Amino acid sequence: MEQNELKKEVAQVLDRLPEEFRSRLHNVEIVIEQRPKKSQLIAMGLDPQRDVLYGLYEGTPLPERSSVYPPVLPDKITIFSEPLIRDFQDPTELRKQIGITLIHEIAHYFGIDEKEIEDLGY
Repeated sequence: MEQNELKKEVAQVLDRLPEEFRSRLHNVEIVIEQRPKKSQLIAMGLDPQRDVLYGLYEGTPLPERSSVYPPVLPDKITIFSEPLIRDFQDPTELRKQIGITLIHEIAHYFGIDEKEIEDLGY
């Protein structure tokens, strides 16, 4: 899958989100990068030599914001194309994993932790 196709798939996943979630995604930038930086892996407690990261949410989850939350730079969700394409060579499986990864990172934006995300099947 080419980079442009991956971007289109991300956009389609966003389009399929229920309106109640899509309408609450404010000040969030969604980007595609080739691979995570070593510093990002380490910050997540991952081993850069062994662990894989398909996506990353960076920001302040909605539940942690107060009513006087100051204007800040956008939160950021990054999808990492290289590990996704490497690990999911079948186009159908790749599309499925892109969806799972993006929804997983959006869940972090809404304040859902890893255990809850796992319990939901993501």
